[in-house]
Amino acid sequence: MNLFNDIYASGSLSLSELNERVSETINDRFPGMYWLRAETSDVRVNVSSGHCYLEFVEKDQQTNQLVARARGTIWMRVFQQLKAYFEKTTGQAFVSGLKVLVNVSVEFHKLYGYSLTVHEIDPSYTIGDLIKKRMEIVRRLKEEGVFDLNRDLPFPLLPQRIAVITSPTAAGYEDFVNQLFHNKAGYPFYLKLFPTLMQGEKAEESVIDALDKVCTHAAYFDVVVIIRGGGSAADLHCFDSYILAAHCAQFPLPVITGIGHERDDSAVDMVAHTRMKTPTAVAAFLIGRMDEQADELNGLQQWICTKVSGILSDAQITLKWVAAQLPSKVIAMIERKRMQLLTLAKNLSVAHLFVERQHSTLTNIRQNMQNRLITLLSGKNQELHLHEQFLKMASPDYILKKGYTLTLKEGKTVKHAYALQTGDEITTRFADGEQRSVVK
Repeated sequence: MNLFNDIYASGSLSLSELNERVSETINDRFPGMYWLRAETSDVRVNVSSGHCYLEFVEKDQQTNQLVARARGTIWMRVFQQLKAYFEKTTGQAFVSGLKVLVNVSVEFHKLYGYSLTVHEIDPSYTIGDLIKKRMEIVRRLKEEGVFDLNRDLPFPLLPQRIAVITSPTAAGYEDFVNQLFHNKAGYPFYLKLFPTLMQGEKAEESVIDALDKVCTHAAYFDVVVIIRGGGSAADLHCFDSYILAAHCAQFPLPVITGIGHERDDSAVDMVAHTRMKTPTAVAAFLIGRMDEQADELNGLQQWICTKVSGILSDAQITLKWVAAQLPSKVIAMIERKRMQLLTLAKNLSVAHLFVERQHSTLTNIRQNMQNRLITLLSGKNQELHLHEQFLKMASPDYILKKGYTLTLKEGKTVKHAYALQTGDEITTRFADGEQRSVVK
């Protein structure tokens, strides 16, 4: 039996010999490096060595079933440079599930078997795939009719009650709060923090949960802001999520984003009511909206002051006209009465003969007439005296002599204290002169 085994063993290969021949064949057949299109899977980084181990897979476009698989290795020195370059260029962490274009060499180790060693990566290929995914999200949201819902919401005139979704330890949150609370105009803002994770695998779920909490108390807020600061641009991939973008698009309050991504817009940025670059830019935007309303109110106040000043000026002109016309009117009225008396006297002389015939009766009548004339003249004199008193009391000089003063600004009478501002020059008119002063 042992002899039989020896005969057959003499024409066979050991496993290591077979693997050695396969390795030589692969090295001869695939001596160089090749650009490979594939999807990353099971990406792991060895903490102690720094090497990256992963799988490259290919899936059927129709069924999404695996049709090819190969182990891959990125050695530590290559991986450090490749990862930093890839994430800075794409804004995407180097993780599983990415479509990549990598430059590989084919390896076959007699102990570890077939694998691909990565030497380079082309980020533009992945960017194209990420943009394609983002555009697919946009297309889907538009088909569902929700893409523009948040952007079409009316923005509040005074956005003071703000729900903030961010990490409480983010540097951007501190900058946002400082800029809002120390605005030069002193506008009051009321913030409520809804703490979330802003990076990592659970960031998307955390932000959605915070949005749901804000929505429960939406009546207490004017806007909701989603901000983050610091960190790597590669941590922003959670904002290119259909579920998160759909939540923001259909949110009942205007959503303002400031997630620190200047290179391009994420899907969340694209559906938000307002997209700003950074948390401080969001704060500046909110302060700016308050400035706009303050300017409008100041303009309205100036318009009201101008209108009131015009009305008072017209009334003053009318009063002066009445004061100027009153003496001549009184004199004309007295003259008419005097002419009436003269006419009456002439009529009395014509009735001389009748008076003689009716001497006794006429004497009584004349006495009565004299009494009436005296009473009439006395009443008219009293009325004239009252008119003269009214003219004196209506005169500005009379009012000033009583101890009152007139305050003038730019030649116009000041009726209200709020019409004066610090630094205004005013003129105070007394009965015996004027004095100038400055409002402090």
